[in-house]
Formats: sequence, C-alpha cells, structure tokens
Amino acid sequence: MEQHCGLITGNKEPVPLKSISVTLSINDFVASVSATLNYENEEKVPLEAIFVFPMDEDSAVYSFEASVDGKKIVAELQEKMQAHSIYEDALSQGHQAYLLEEDDYSSDVFSCNVGNLQPGAKVAVTLRYVQELPLETDGALRYVLPAILNPRYQLSEQSTNSCLNIKTPIVPLEDLPYTLNMVVTITSQHVIERVQSNCCLSPIQYLADDKMSAQVSLAEGHKFDRDVELLIYYNEVHSPSVAVEMGMQDMKPDSLMGAPSAMVSFYPDIPEVEASKACGEFVFLMDRSGSMGMHMNSQMDSQLRIEAAKETLLLLLKSLPMGCYFNIYGFGSFYEKFFPESVKYTQETMEEAVKRVKDLEADLGGTEILRPLCDIYKAPSILGHPLQLFVFTDGEVSDTFSVIKEVKLNSKRHRCFSFGIGEGASTSLIKSIARVSGGTAEFITGKDRIQTKALGSLKSALNSSVGDISLSWILPPGLSASMLSPEHAVIFRGQRLIIYARLNGTMPQVESSGEVCLKYTLQGKSLENRVTFSLQPKANKR
Repeated sequence: MEQHCGLITGNKEPVPLKSISVTLSINDFVASVSATLNYENEEKVPLEAIFVFPMDEDSAVYSFEASVDGKKIVAELQEKMQAHSIYEDALSQGHQAYLLEEDDYSSDVFSCNVGNLQPGAKVAVTLRYVQELPLETDGALRYVLPAILNPRYQLSEQSTNSCLNIKTPIVPLEDLPYTLNMVVTITSQHVIERVQSNCCLSPIQYLADDKMSAQVSLAEGHKFDRDVELLIYYNEVHSPSVAVEMGMQDMKPDSLMGAPSAMVSFYPDIPEVEASKACGEFVFLMDRSGSMGMHMNSQMDSQLRIEAAKETLLLLLKSLPMGCYFNIYGFGSFYEKFFPESVKYTQETMEEAVKRVKDLEADLGGTEILRPLCDIYKAPSILGHPLQLFVFTDGEVSDTFSVIKEVKLNSKRHRCFSFGIGEGASTSLIKSIARVSGGTAEFITGKDRIQTKALGSLKSALNSSVGDISLSWILPPGLSASMLSPEHAVIFRGQRLIIYARLNGTMPQVESSGEVCLKYTLQGKSLENRVTFSLQPKANKR
C-alpha cells in the first residue's frame, strides 16, 4: 500500500518543508509531544494540500491546528461522515478547510486535508499527542520520533525503506533543506539515572537536587535523516506509582475529559524460571515478501530486512530448550512451512532448521499473513506445550485490522511475540498482535541490541507471569474511582501495566491523599502492593 508523508499535493508532490520544532514532555511512563512543521507553497498556483503523518499505535492525538499566513485553524472532533460533508462544502466555496481522520486500514496513519494554499503561502502545522512509552528488555523507556513524520529526502535510490514507501527528492545529507530542533523535559516519581540516544544530545541538566526532573536537547543543527531514538533509565523502576491529573476546565466535570483522572503504573520484578523447566510449542512466522529485501534504514551500508530477521530467528532457534516443539513458516503471496506439523526440538531437527533458515530469501511476493495464521491456529494443541508464536515482519500487510482480530480470537490459547523489522515498521500491526495476546513487541532497526531484544522476548515466552490482578481504592468521603482500562489478566516478566481510572465526585480542597491496593499472584503466591498518592493533581490538558 503506497503512502506519502508530510504535507503533499493531490499529485503526491511534497510541499517544501522549512523547519521542524519538537517539544517533548515525559512524565513517568507517558510522553506528551508537540511538533510544529513549517511549510511554504513555492508554486505560482494554488495547491490543495494534504498532511499525512504516521502515529505510534499507542498514541492519541489531542490537538491539531494549522496556521496559514497567520490565520489559525483549530481542529474539532466530529462524526466522520458529517466532517466530510462540511469539508466538501467549504472547499467548493473556495475557503481553506482541514479534514483530519484516522486511516481506515491501519490505526497508525492519520491524514488531514489542508484545503487551498495560495502561491507563497506559509503553513505551520502543529500536532500534539500523548503516547505510552514501551519498555526495553533492560528496563529503559523508549521514545522514537520517526523521520517519516516529515518528507524524508532519500540519500540514494535504494533507501525507500519506510513501511509507507515515501517518494521524496534525492538530496545529499549536507544539503537537507531543514533541521530539527527538539527539547525534552522529563519528570518522574523515580530518580532519572541517564538518557541515551542514537543522535548527539546536550549534557543532561537536572532541574532539582532530587534528580526527579531533568532536561536534555538535540545538538544544534541536527539533520533529521533518521529516526530519533531516546532511552530513559529510572532508578527503582519496580516500585508502583500513581499520578493524578485534573480534567479540562472547559469540559463538564462529570464527563470523561472533564473529570480528574489517575494513572497507576505497575512494573513487577518477576524472577526468572530455570530454562530446564521450560516447555512450549514455538512457531516462527517469517515475512518473506518483496519489501523485506529492502535496507533496514536510510544508511546504504545497513543490513537488508530479511537478513536482520534471519539473524534474529537463528538466535532464537539456537536458544530453545531441549524437548520443546517448533516449526517455521514463511509468508508472502502464499506460505510455506518447514515441517507438516511442529516437531520435537532435538540437535538434529535444530541443525536441519538452521541450514534451511540460512537459505531463506525475500522471494514470496505480497504479504498474505492471514492464511498462515489460520493454519497455525487450526493445528491441534500439544499437551503440556502452550503455543508461543513469533512473528517477524516490516508490517506492510494489506489489512491490519483483520490480522489483529484473528490473533485476538485465539488469545486464550497462545501468546504472540512480534518483531518489527526496519525503520518505519507498522506499529499498529506489530504492537497490537502482541498486546491482544499478552506477548511482547520489539523493533529491530539496526545491528544494535538485536541479541538483547531477541533473547528478552524468548525469556518472556519461557517465564512465569503475574496473574489475577485486581485494584482497590481508599479515597476521602465523596470521592470514588471508576476504571477506564480494560481488565488485564496477566503480565509477563519485563512487562509493565498502566491502568487509568476516573475520579468521580468532589476533589478535596485541602492537601489530602488516597491509597490504591494492587493484589496479584506470582508463582502460586498471593501478593499485594499499597501505594499512597497525593490528591493535589497537576493541571494538564493531555
């Protein structure tokens, strides 16, 4: 599915990008992002322009505005058909109009029609969104600002490496016509240990002696030629925490957006299980479509996606416990499997599979993942060996939602561990199939940390988990909590749970506190954590 990003015309030509400014606020485990992109219509004729941008699957847009030559337009939430009708009416009368909507096939692409741009018009698009930050296997929080948020300027003919297949001019790196300015503020209930990045950062500045707030920024003149990745490390990250925020003042106090809300973060320290006691049926589903033959990122010396996926698969294959069962599928326009049904893992079957994996190529055409998935699910279960599915893909499947639905339908009998291969892999597909089945999602975007990520996922598959999770609240009179998050039955080692609740009633006018009690079972034992938290919330529009 070909897609273009940034501000583009009806003919899929990019409107020139002049500058990008990003303000990032990280509060505990949630990021709030404000990105402003400045464009200019350099043509001598009016253009109807569309702003297309990729969103992480765990993100929610809460504000979108555009300024055309000083005139500001702020987006309103409306029912989809009504919004289309109003937009068409405005355009036909020659007015500027904007239409923002989620893609019908994937929840990580949004588009906004930006109406008529006059010659020489300057456009500033400001997008604000919040996002839960995923955890790396070493406990770091990971934030990524995708380079595909902007029209990427290719460094060579072969670097069309995004899942959105962006078509852009070819420009040497030193001639990129824009730079990125990015400031990051971090506040936490945990001590901020360090911040790492794949890009040059200014030294970390602590804003208080307790080291629970800090600021860092990208080095001046950063050329936005690759995804910007930040890793944030906190101390004592396994202590549960509660954050409270006020509702929006212009909303009714008893509405979802108007009421105060609480966020409970739970990241249990789950001990490892001895590998000798582990068992399971491990099925590996490898994307062998044509796009897997592309490079991992815009650097020409980067690996091909298929090679990175094979390297990860070989590592997992050699690390399985003796006596378990396994099989390997490849999919494209059709699918192939190594064995008619899963076989016992022995030295012989492992060596045979390793030999065959080394010969795999990105030669199966399209991306029909649904048929092999159904084949895997209809196979009879192996007693005492729960199914663990590992999916390797760049996410370019044609119908993301149908795939997620199929995985969810079978979530009671298996877990799915997904690997997004290459920069721009679809977060919607990769995160969702892991989330709905209780597995984990990892993103392989370069040589770094492949081993850590692969073995971290395998440990999650082999390890025990926290279950029977329940919350109870002790709040002052006149105040109660109602859960907004769906019930979560299980958390695996290395996973974190974030639970949202709405606080109903009257908030105390004086300094007071509440308590939440979190009960769960681990390795047959019943355990609980109690957290006391302040009911003097921060005012925030997120």
